[in-house]
Amino acid sequence: MVAHLLRLKLTLLRNGLRRSPWQLVGMAIAGLYALGMVATLVMALVILRNAPLDLAQTAVVLGGSAAILGWGVVPVVASATDMTLDPARFTTFAIPMKQMLAGLALGGLIGIPGLATSLVALSTVATWSHGVLPALAAFVGAVLGVLTCVVLAKVVTTATASLAASRRFKDISAIAFMVPLVLMGPIVAGIGQGLSASTGFLPGFARTLSWTPLGAPWSLGGDVAAGQPGQAALKLLVSVAALAALAWAWKSLLERALVTPPYAGSGRRKGGRLGLLGVLPATPAGAVMARSLTYWFRDPRYSGSLVVIPLLPVVLAFQGSQTGDFTSLGILAPISAFILAWSISADVSYDNTAFALHLATGVRGLADRLGRALACLAFALPVVLVFALGYSALTGDWAGLPGQLGLSLGILFTGLGLASVVSARYTVAVPLPGDSPFKKPPGNVGQTLAVQFGGLLVLMVLVLPQVGLLVAQVVTGNGLFGWINLTAGTVLGLVLFVLGVRLGGKWLDNRGPELLAQVSVNR
Repeated sequence: MVAHLLRLKLTLLRNGLRRSPWQLVGMAIAGLYALGMVATLVMALVILRNAPLDLAQTAVVLGGSAAILGWGVVPVVASATDMTLDPARFTTFAIPMKQMLAGLALGGLIGIPGLATSLVALSTVATWSHGVLPALAAFVGAVLGVLTCVVLAKVVTTATASLAASRRFKDISAIAFMVPLVLMGPIVAGIGQGLSASTGFLPGFARTLSWTPLGAPWSLGGDVAAGQPGQAALKLLVSVAALAALAWAWKSLLERALVTPPYAGSGRRKGGRLGLLGVLPATPAGAVMARSLTYWFRDPRYSGSLVVIPLLPVVLAFQGSQTGDFTSLGILAPISAFILAWSISADVSYDNTAFALHLATGVRGLADRLGRALACLAFALPVVLVFALGYSALTGDWAGLPGQLGLSLGILFTGLGLASVVSARYTVAVPLPGDSPFKKPPGNVGQTLAVQFGGLLVLMVLVLPQVGLLVAQVVTGNGLFGWINLTAGTVLGLVLFVLGVRLGGKWLDNRGPELLAQVSVNR
C-alpha cells in the first residue's frame, strides 16, 4: 500500500506535466532555480568540512533548525499548496493507518521542496566526513531531520485543516504571508546586520538549540566529531522521541480528520444588501464594475496587489537609507501604476467558470472591459497621484512633478487598455476561486510567462514617448518637456485606453465561449 501511494503521487505528478508542455517548461524553470540554491548550500556544507568544528556545528545546527521551523510555519499560511495526496480523499478507503502514515510521509518528499531539503540535509555527511563514525552520525541525523520536517508539516496541516477550510482564514493568511515576502530585502538585511553584530552569541544559541527537537538531529555529526559520543547519544534520544511524538500526534489528528472531515460551509447570511451594486449606476458596465470592486477587496488573489502597494515605499525608503539617496522613490508612482494596471490582465482567468454569468446574461464585451478597467482605475488613479505628489513634497522637486505624472498616468491608462486586450485573448493558469494565491493549478505555466513578459515588452514600447520626454527633461533641465509629457501621457494614454477597451470588448464578443472553455480546463 505504501508503494501504491508513492506510485499514485508520481502518476499525478507525471500526468500534470503531460497535460501541457508549457507546464513542463515552468516546472523545469522552478527546478533549475531550486537546483541553483541546492548547489550553493551543498558547496557551502562541503567547504565547512575544513572549517573549525565550532563554526561548522553552529552553521549546521542553525540552518537545520531554520529548515524544520520553515516546514512547520509555511503550511499555516499555504496549507493547500500541494494536496495531491489529501487524506480527505481516502476517507472511503479502508487503508491501514500505519501504511497511510508511511505513504503520506514518504510522498511528502516527492516534489521540489522535499527533494531539495533531502539533498541539502544529506550533504551534512560531507561536512562531518572526518571519519566513519561522524559521517554515520551525520547521516542518521539528516534522515531524522528530514523526517521531522515532513511529519511536522503534516501535523500542522492536519491540525489546522478545519481552520484552513474557513474562507476568511485563507484570505487573511494568504494576504499576511505576502507582507514578509515583499519586505524580504529589509528583513534579510536587518537579520544580516544583527548576526554580524552578535557573532559571539550565535555559538551559544546553537548549543542551546542542539538540545531541542529543532537542532538535535543536526548536531549528531558534530558531537561525534568533537569526541562527545555521550551528548550525541542523548540528542539522538531527543530526536527520536520528538519524531515519535509528532508521528503519534499526526496519527491522532488524522484519525479524527478521517472520521469528521473539516466543514467549510457558511453560516446564515443576511439578505437584502446589494453592496456596491446598489451604489454604482444600474448599467451593464456599472454592474461589472461593482462586481470587480467587490473582488478587489474580498478576493485575496486580487487584494494581494493592494497589500503590495503600501509596502513599496517601505522597501524603496529602506534602499535609500542604505545609500543616503532617496531618489529611488521617484519610481514609486510609475511602478505602482504598472502593478495595478497589469493586475487585470488575467481577470477572466480569475473568474474561472463564473465568467459564464457574463455570457448567460448577454453582457456586451465593451461593457465587460470598461467595467473591469474602471474598477481598477477607481483606486489606482488616487494611489498614483498620491505617490507622485508625495515624492515631490518629500524632495521639494516640484519642477519634475509634471513629467513624473505624465509617465505614471501614461503607464496606468495604457496598461489598463493593453490588459483589457490581453485578458480577452489569452487565459493563464491562476489559483482557483477560494484557493490560496500561491496555489497554481496544473496548466500552461510557460505560456503564462510568455504572455506576461510579452505584454510587458509591448507596454514598454507604447510608453516610449513618455519615457523619452522624461529623459529629455532630466538631461536638459527644461520644464517644458515635463508639461508636454503630462499632456501627451494623459491624452495618448486615454486614447490607448479607449482603443484597448473597444478592441478587447470586440474580441470578447467574438470568442466568449472559447474563453469559457479555456478557463474551465483549469478546474
